[in-house]
Amino acid sequence: MNLRPFISLLVLGSILACCAASTAETPKIVKNNGGGQLIVEGKPYLILGGELGNSSAGTAAQADEILPRLAEMHINTVLMPVAWEQLEPVEGSFDFSILDHWIDTARQQHLHLVLLWFGSWKNAFSSYAPAWVKQNTKRFPRAISAEGVDLEILSTLGTETLRLDARAFSALMKHVRDKDAEQQTVLMVQVENEVGYLGHGRDRSAAANRAFESAVPSILMEELKKRRESLSSELATHFQSQGKTWREVFGDAADEVFMAWNYARYIQTIAEAGKHEYPLPLFANCQLPAPSERAGEYPSGGPHPYYLDVYRVTAPALDFYSPDIYWPDFEYWIKRYELPGNPVFVPEARLESAPFNALYAFGAARAIGFSPFGVDSQRGSADVVSPHPILAQTYAALDALKDILIPAQASDSTRALVLHAKSPRPTETVAIGGYLMQATLSRSFPDKTLLAEDGAMLIMQSAPGEFYITGSGLTVTFSRDPDSDDRISGIASIEEVSHVHDKWIALRRLNGDQSNQGRQLSMAPNQVHIYHVVLYTAEKTPVH
Repeated sequence: MNLRPFISLLVLGSILACCAASTAETPKIVKNNGGGQLIVEGKPYLILGGELGNSSAGTAAQADEILPRLAEMHINTVLMPVAWEQLEPVEGSFDFSILDHWIDTARQQHLHLVLLWFGSWKNAFSSYAPAWVKQNTKRFPRAISAEGVDLEILSTLGTETLRLDARAFSALMKHVRDKDAEQQTVLMVQVENEVGYLGHGRDRSAAANRAFESAVPSILMEELKKRRESLSSELATHFQSQGKTWREVFGDAADEVFMAWNYARYIQTIAEAGKHEYPLPLFANCQLPAPSERAGEYPSGGPHPYYLDVYRVTAPALDFYSPDIYWPDFEYWIKRYELPGNPVFVPEARLESAPFNALYAFGAARAIGFSPFGVDSQRGSADVVSPHPILAQTYAALDALKDILIPAQASDSTRALVLHAKSPRPTETVAIGGYLMQATLSRSFPDKTLLAEDGAMLIMQSAPGEFYITGSGLTVTFSRDPDSDDRISGIASIEEVSHVHDKWIALRRLNGDQSNQGRQLSMAPNQVHIYHVVLYTAEKTPVH
């Protein structure tokens, strides 16, 4: 039997497979003045995410139990920890078996992954570093407190720590490339986790003290001078370009800026090494302060918005920076990260607030993704009772709307708002497409009892006078924006719709009592629906 033609076909198939793998477009961030977009397989992609609990990704069996549940909840991307201690339990020996099973299981469930590198630091501490790092304080020095105490925090000035963290991260990125470059299950990687110094002031190790007493690096000085007009107000207030030492240049903020520089420098080295192996988008997250917390009570020197310019100057290998938002002032903190060239992504948020904050993130901040923390604690899908059932309903609506939402984000044709029973403002109004939309929390008739404690909506303009709106718990009144013209407007039609087989199907045409006699959109409380709203305009009746 002549095997040459068969062997030739095998060789040709291998060549074509290699070419396909090499030409597959790696996920990337495309930046613009409004932030940017995540591109996956050549198309913009929205992360409807969920971050696992810290101890939920340590075994292969957990993937089999957790990932199918999350797929049922319309989550499309899971954020999962990858711990240095588990990846390299023995120095120089790497074990990727658990990660490989998670990637394989995610593919089976049609899920993507974002990996969270818990290397030298996680929530400021170094608890995820390998035991052989923790036990050798001479080789891997600790940060020292103002009282002279060794902290459970690796120093940013440890040269061996940096070298081996970068080596481990490079090994991770190379392995992900080899296993996943063609399938692209893994979309992005977070470098470290919520870094920063906890304690009064700054690291007081001998190396840190020497660096602090030295001149501020010239590259940082020059870049901050170039950006003076765009610096955050907090950094601009402290920055004295005629100074020399950290204290002279940054005054009362010197300790925090010094730590920001050192963490950023460290992370840049790791990120650069990882991207050399596989240039996936990389980002860093920030633990934000609780109300009234001071630097050191929250991790000082992390990519906090006050001093984020230090990171943007020092760590160009990172594609963007993200806030972990657990506090009530969600809108304030997300706005602090709405910066030119910094796509908005919320990798951690309070689970209880996630349904309405997700709508705000995608609609008002034009986020590329949103992810509540501890989502594996959820049970059930959009149709099954669970602790927070409307999260699944919200993600189902966003998934259905993605083909409208993504271009609407790009054209600044999205708006969003959130109202709470405890909010100081009883109403809120947004302007879009020549119309004003005023929202209040929905109340019963006739006793005016609140039907829900929270309400939110995301608005997308799809054509002149035509909108898709999703959310719950609000009553919305429409009017013509007087800044557009002096015409009047009203509701032409409201339909509750569903996306079925790539077509929009009207489930109900809302009129009469369901639209307050054609005057308002009444959104169901504690249930998320999609509404197609068409508005009309008309000339005012002339007055003689």
